[in-house]
Order: sequence, then structure tokens, then C-alpha cells
Amino acid sequence: QVQLVESGGGLVQAGGSLRLSCAASGRTVRTTQMAWFRQAPGKEREWVATMAWNTGLTFYKTSVRGRFTVSRDAARNTLYLQMDTLKPEDTAVYYCAVQEWGSSTYGYWGQGTQVTVSS
Repeated sequence: QVQLVESGGGLVQAGGSLRLSCAASGRTVRTTQMAWFRQAPGKEREWVATMAWNTGLTFYKTSVRGRFTVSRDAARNTLYLQMDTLKPEDTAVYYCAVQEWGSSTYGYWGQGTQVTVSS
């Protein structure tokens, strides 16, 4: 099994910044991509950003592009999400996920970390 542990969430004022971390451990898998998702109260979980693991290419949801940045420390098996210029609508539980080679879905998920942005 792969374990993913997110950290770095918290309460921040609008316009502020947070950096989330997602540390992977456990069974070694061939990773196709890692991603960040979020789920706001009363809403469905939505995709936020992806990093293609082999190339490092990144992709972002339109509403966060230019404000959020995905990066990684491959040696530490850790994915990051730098969130700048936060808005109240960014308030959500943020999850990281791993897509394993040969799979069409994200098969491993973390427990989530709460991000609350006050206006």
C-alpha cells in the first residue's frame, strides 16, 4: 500500500499564502502523475492541479492558474502545492492523490488537510 499524508493547511486571510505538502511512503509504485484535489463544504471534490511525474509538466484548474504552483522533491517522495493570493473560495479540504502506471484513475489518496481563507 501507498500512504499519502498531507500537511500545511490552516487558517489564512484573503491574499495570504500557504504551502501544502504531500509525503508518500509505503510500497514503491511507478507513478504516472500526482495531483491535488479539493472539496469545499456542500460541494463535490474537484481537481486542482496535476504534475506528470516523469516530465514534471504541470497542469492547473483555470481558477488557480497563476496563483498556485505544484512542485516536488522526488528524493523525499513529496509533492507540494504553493498557494498564493488565496481567496475565500479556495476554502476546502485539500487532498493529494497518486495515479499508478497502468491505471486510469487515482488509486491512492491522502486524508486531506483543511484550508480556510477568511475574507
